Amino acid sequence: MALTKVYDAATVFKHMSGILNVYKPAGMKVTHVRNAILSNICKGLNEMEQRKPRQLRENRTLLGTGTAADHVLHNIGEQTDLSDHLLSTGPRYLPRDLSCATVSSLGDHTSGVLLFGINRGTGQSSSIRKNRPVRVYHLIGQLGSATENHLPDSRVTMRSNHRHVSADRISSLAASMQASHQRKMFELCGVDLQTQEAYELACRGLLRPADDSQPVVYGIKLIHFERPHFTLELHAINETQEYLATLVHDMALDLRTVAHCCQLRCVRHAHFDVTDSLLRHAWHLPGIIKNLRQQRDILKAHPQLLRQQRVELQATE
Repeated sequence: MALTKVYDAATVFKHMSGILNVYKPAGMKVTHVRNAILSNICKGLNEMEQRKPRQLRENRTLLGTGTAADHVLHNIGEQTDLSDHLLSTGPRYLPRDLSCATVSSLGDHTSGVLLFGINRGTGQSSSIRKNRPVRVYHLIGQLGSATENHLPDSRVTMRSNHRHVSADRISSLAASMQASHQRKMFELCGVDLQTQEAYELACRGLLRPADDSQPVVYGIKLIHFERPHFTLELHAINETQEYLATLVHDMALDLRTVAHCCQLRCVRHAHFDVTDSLLRHAWHLPGIIKNLRQQRDILKAHPQLLRQQRVELQATE
């Protein structure tokens, strides 16, 4: 189907709905990203063709001057309603006219995929959030120094030698942690890992926690090692920035050294990939419209994101 250029702001606003995939920069709050997106949408709409001010209809006459150049009676038909003029009302579109909901938030130091629901897309964002799809992160840790909050913006509290740490030791520890988390998921369900019931439960899909407060790690592996930095790829649900940073710190302690997380990056949220994320220089109306259309195609290709049969874990006491 051929695309048609639209110059009318009301038509664009009517179709402004869906899921928006934005690349959040590190060091920027989610609320600031949201405000920037809404402000740029309104700016683009206000620069388009606006509707004309309302017209007032009056059925009365006015007496003229009575001179030869002027008629005695003037019939008033329609007049422009000056109270509806742009100079009186201000911009037609304001950020409060748009509904916007975050699918899942990211920490201030975390960059990567950030999903928003715009207007009617807020319902879709709620469905995706309730289904709790897996998010994929790339965590870069720095060996040899520990900080107060395990992030690079705080004071260094400890330094340690890390020459004995190798890529094989990190990979072995990551595999052990992954197996431990998978075993814990079945234990919370009250199922023995070596039984037929555990196999049937695993065939039904990913095991998900019963609430949003319990982080679950589905996979963790080393993808790059160049001392003193190493990069982990992690698949998780209900994770937080603090949890991921603490995970890197705890891994370093098991390796008999210290480390802190110097970079966190979300590279995928369900089927929404970082390659489709809208970069900061493209946070304008044409780029946002195009991105909404791309994410709409992803939802059509993967309807289970909105309607999914979930396998839940039992809530911990």
